[in-house]
Amino acid sequence: MEGGDLELGELLAAAEAAPPGESVDVVARDLQKRFGAQRVSFLFVDLIGQRLVRLAAADDEVAHQAEPINLQGSVYDSVLRSQRQHVEPDGQDGQRVITPVTNRGDCIGVLEVTLQSVDDTVLRQVRDAAHTLAYIIVTDGRFTDLYHLGRRTTETSLAAEIQHQLLPSAPCCEAAQFTLAAGLVPADDIGGDTYDYTLDRDTLHLSITDAMGHDTNSALLATLLVGALRRARRSGCDALKQAHHAHQALLSHSRGLATGQLLCVDLETGLCELVNAGHPWPLRLRDGTVEEVKLAVNLPFGVAAPASYRVQELQLRPRDRLILLTDGMQERGAAAADLTSVIHDTRALHPREAVRALTGAVLDACHGSLKDDATVLILDWHGDRPRPVGTGPGETTGILGIKAAGDQG
Repeated sequence: MEGGDLELGELLAAAEAAPPGESVDVVARDLQKRFGAQRVSFLFVDLIGQRLVRLAAADDEVAHQAEPINLQGSVYDSVLRSQRQHVEPDGQDGQRVITPVTNRGDCIGVLEVTLQSVDDTVLRQVRDAAHTLAYIIVTDGRFTDLYHLGRRTTETSLAAEIQHQLLPSAPCCEAAQFTLAAGLVPADDIGGDTYDYTLDRDTLHLSITDAMGHDTNSALLATLLVGALRRARRSGCDALKQAHHAHQALLSHSRGLATGQLLCVDLETGLCELVNAGHPWPLRLRDGTVEEVKLAVNLPFGVAAPASYRVQELQLRPRDRLILLTDGMQERGAAAADLTSVIHDTRALHPREAVRALTGAVLDACHGSLKDDATVLILDWHGDRPRPVGTGPGETTGILGIKAAGDQG
């Protein structure tokens, strides 16, 4: 097997046979056997997105004792941003190879390997190993807290711990028709914001919510809200029925109020059906222009009033970028951040990098001390069909309409 192609089946079988916290050891032994790799580490980003934590193979005592690494400006930051493999001399007649570990667009971390010599074939097989490691780590996360523990480089509040369990396990997802990414700050002390997504055969479901209140009270309210939305969604409900179930859940348990936007995007047509429950308007980047999508606004979930929710339609076009956010991105100190300029300036970047720029701008505007949660979700729409002949940017218009609905309040 030495120098040969990656035997994926053997590697996965070895990973499954090992304890869930020893995935790096399995990959290290594979690379040592085939290429004589001397040092193998997996580095993953901490909870607040500012440091890298090294998880080294068991026989690398020096690496195990290493402190977290500042991410900003590092070579690892460059690899994560570009999603490109990096090779450089290690200072001891070897080569240090740093490879992104990514699963469906979600940057899990980087694989760092020291080799005596490299060529294109070796580099390709290290990339294959990193890709395999991504799937192994995602699976192992079901059985161990090792990665959760390692990401806690700062103390996490109880509210934040509750809140993170409500979020999707991956903040980024790529598919043929779309790319999406989300971010939430401050990650170690949050209490009310959530985002969620899931991909069915023909529909992308999205939500962003903001539960009123502070600390654990808002986290508990968010738990009830997200639970009601997921239960309705998994029962086959559309956005309108999901809104109704969420509203009734909050009313029934007298847990307070929450704003939110629920979206169902048809993967074939790009037609988005949505409900806006008292939430800030989305922003849309289209043909280089950033503008608010001025939706009709219904009452927040949990308001005891005879109001009905209405489903609205928004037609997405290829190359559209839709930005959903909570009021923490726009209110108080965050209002000093010029989000429109940031969105425009980051239009060529991957959504995960644009999210990072937006949350960074808000943190800078608040001098690193946010009074409220701030959450942003970015959806890039690609579409899944070639553009019809003669149809260019600006030749069609979007559609924003409201369907009549029965009383869902």
